[in-house]
Amino acid sequence: MSKQFDVVVIGGGPGGYVAAIRAAQLGFNVACIDEWKNAKGGPALGGTCTNIGCIPSKALLQSSEHYEHAGHAFADHGIKVEGLDIDVAKMLARKDNVVKQNNDGIVYLFKKNKVAFFHGRGSFVKTSEAGYEIKVAGATEESITGKHIIVATGSNARPLPGAPFDEENILSNDGALRVGAVPKKLALIGSGVIGLEMGSVWRRLGSEVTVLEALPTFLGAVDEQIAKEAKKAFDKQGLKINLGVNVGEVKSGKNGVSIAYTDSKGEAQKLDVDKLIVSIGRIPNTIGLNPEAVGLQLDERGAIVVDDECKTSLPNVWAIGDVVRGPMLAHKAEEEGVAVAERIAGQHGHVNFNTIPWVIYTSPEIAWVGQTEQQLKASGRAYKAGTFPFLANGRARALGDTTGMVKFLADAATDEILGVHMVGPMVSELISEAVVAMEFKASAEDIARICHAHPSLSEATKEAALAVDKRTLNF
Repeated sequence: MSKQFDVVVIGGGPGGYVAAIRAAQLGFNVACIDEWKNAKGGPALGGTCTNIGCIPSKALLQSSEHYEHAGHAFADHGIKVEGLDIDVAKMLARKDNVVKQNNDGIVYLFKKNKVAFFHGRGSFVKTSEAGYEIKVAGATEESITGKHIIVATGSNARPLPGAPFDEENILSNDGALRVGAVPKKLALIGSGVIGLEMGSVWRRLGSEVTVLEALPTFLGAVDEQIAKEAKKAFDKQGLKINLGVNVGEVKSGKNGVSIAYTDSKGEAQKLDVDKLIVSIGRIPNTIGLNPEAVGLQLDERGAIVVDDECKTSLPNVWAIGDVVRGPMLAHKAEEEGVAVAERIAGQHGHVNFNTIPWVIYTSPEIAWVGQTEQQLKASGRAYKAGTFPFLANGRARALGDTTGMVKFLADAATDEILGVHMVGPMVSELISEAVVAMEFKASAEDIARICHAHPSLSEATKEAALAVDKRTLNF
């Protein structure tokens, strides 16, 4: 007989596991299905984010940044390092341990909140009087039924046409996290978040990194002024960024990868590298979900169709995260997961897409929330802008990292903050103040009037807000 639950969540990534926990907190009998496996075949909860995305990439970024500092920056501090070397296997082992700690943490949270966990792939079977029957295909096959279903199956890396991932030479984010030795030459197709972060890791460790980007602009989604500042820093570091490229034939062999492409001038080029990371976006993951069994509607991209409240075309079936519209961000999925659990409980869950922060964890880091200057110009909205460079920030000088700036965009008439954009040290942490401010409809003047600790990087945020009214104090 099928086990009955109030809520069944398909997918244990950031959106899924958070939705399951919040639903359990609200008093529902909850099950979560997830098929990720660790090296021993056991459950590895956390989805792409924990296993082959956000968490392991940050672990490698941290390790590679330590290595680069030891090789270059420490000397300025009077710290001498001789015989510097990198043990890639140890670095990868540390990364794997960080991942395991996160996996185990979610297992603990499920036990704490009495969420029933089923290890396997979940798929729709049929509707029933009790809700929806879901098959779990794992070590053994079983059936469960949920009155409410939350689909949180995430996304997969988009392969390059004609050059599928082999995870040996042609790498997705998965293979890029498991490279066993520092490649002499590395290419990235696409200058997206994943590509830039992993390119940064291997450049710091000694790879010659070339980026091939089809678009004529660098980081087109980022505020143009911030993107230019970031590119200037990456150029200085030695990242070779080629824009306006048209990639042709890609061949993988025993000696690496050969890439034929046409540059921005229309001239034919060829690039031979040891490894190629393809970072050209992600596609919604509905593989094996069997949506046709219950008539669940998908759009032309393969994403599940939902309304503003994450309701699908079926009653009591919801979908969140990468498998639906909107930005493919772990924290967006988490917010949707909480909101859906609360809506099921009759509450008014809310997600504000206008205040979802974005971060690229390169060095310098890039972070932003709200509208860019080019978006405001295109919409015709009158605005004021203010910027402040980290070059004039005392804490940044003490850190030895003065690259970048903070930029405020505010309404010309009301002074309401419309967007905040940052490039520089630790801006992934600084952006939260801007998110809070925008959620409360704060003005630039509000931030300018708030006392910020000295010396701190956050003073650059205050100064940029002051700059909107052209009255910075330290620049």
